Amino acid sequence: MENPCANALPLIMNSSQKQKTVCIFGTGDFGRSLGWKMLQCGYSVVFGSRSCQMSSLLPSGTEVLSYSEAARKSDIIIIAIHRDHYNFFIELTEVLNGKILVDVSNNLKINQYPESNAEYLAQLLPGAHVVKAFNTISAWALQSGALDASRQVFVCGNDTKAKQRVMDIVRTLGLTPLDQGSLMAAKEIENYPLQLFPMWRFPFYLSAALCIFFFFYSVIRDIIYPYVNKKEDNTFRLAISIPNRVFPITALVLLALVYLPGVIAAILQLYRGTKYHRFPHWLNHWMLCRKQLGLVALGFAFLHVIYTLVIPIRYYVRWRLRNITATQVIDKKDDPFITSTAWLSDSYVSLGILGFFLFLLLGITSLPSVSNMVNWREFRFVQSKLGYLTLTLCTAHTLVYGGKRFLSPSALRWYLPSAYILALIIPCAVLVIKFILIMPCIDNTLTRIRQGWERNSKCSKSALFGKSDVSSKAECTWASEL
Repeated sequence: MENPCANALPLIMNSSQKQKTVCIFGTGDFGRSLGWKMLQCGYSVVFGSRSCQMSSLLPSGTEVLSYSEAARKSDIIIIAIHRDHYNFFIELTEVLNGKILVDVSNNLKINQYPESNAEYLAQLLPGAHVVKAFNTISAWALQSGALDASRQVFVCGNDTKAKQRVMDIVRTLGLTPLDQGSLMAAKEIENYPLQLFPMWRFPFYLSAALCIFFFFYSVIRDIIYPYVNKKEDNTFRLAISIPNRVFPITALVLLALVYLPGVIAAILQLYRGTKYHRFPHWLNHWMLCRKQLGLVALGFAFLHVIYTLVIPIRYYVRWRLRNITATQVIDKKDDPFITSTAWLSDSYVSLGILGFFLFLLLGITSLPSVSNMVNWREFRFVQSKLGYLTLTLCTAHTLVYGGKRFLSPSALRWYLPSAYILALIIPCAVLVIKFILIMPCIDNTLTRIRQGWERNSKCSKSALFGKSDVSSKAECTWASEL
């Protein structure tokens, strides 16, 4: 079998260092898994426990001692104990002085205590060097192997040498250490495993709100209105017809919302005349969620494609085609071929295929394994230039779908327009504003602002009042070259 630690040995660690003893306080699931992993990678492991009896659950080749005896065996002690039981460390103050204590604990909820567990441990034992690590790795990940789970281990601590030694252990275990700075970062590191899709909440809530709104909007138009006016029972449309209207609308709106914050940011920079003012918090958060918004939109686009593919096998569609065919045979009439209608139909399908293809391309390039293989200019070209092209094609796909019915009064039901007309408001607004922003007179100013030029800077004022001294020219030249 392949050695699980062979591909991650640290460059600065020799074989004699690998044989050093590591002490683990705690014989729970995580402590046992970490001890088993360290044994695989050549470390000698000693467990510290309230009970000195050897358990069959512990890895073979280890020994169990009391806390004080185990602490004397190693200068690196991994604390795999809950914070509630930290008080007994006070009795071990002399034994633990100068030791490196690696706190791996987590809490039950975010910001459960005023200070982090690692900082609390450092307060109890001021003579020890406390390092926060391993709390983002699960016992299952240690047992199944680093390739089957997250490899990143966040590490922080006030003592540089102690932190470096812990990072060496992390590398030897085949994991990737990420230095997060001083122990002040421990609270954020402890909150990280408790977060449930933090960047996905806004996209999920927004997409759910859009789906609910357009679903009930379509129900009013396509089910309630025919029943009230013609006593028609169209409830069967709830299964496929209405979802296949809601999903593409949601996908189009979400795709437009991916690029709307960039447009708003550009307008703010033009209005302020500088790039050095912070954007509002809501705009910053919106811009950080754009990748997640795009992936959720791609998911709805996939659903639209699947629902569209099953349309020919629906009972309602087959029943309607049979009736139309039978009526034409009985009446001996045939519908004339209309070239304009054929053009609209083929254009609608073609635009949808091209838009979905580019949509897929955007989703693929957003994957870390793909985005890491391209440089920043290539990534920006795909996500920006091709992104706006995708939005244009999908918007055109919806416009062609409306065709001649787009502004027809007969399409109104209780003065409510078709749902796809509402879906076009945000995408069309984004495309129109973007078209204005890329006009040379505006784009040149925006580019200068993003390169560091400021409208109300000293350079601008000196140029405005006709000052031509050497210092002003030098400052303006420097600003223009940034």
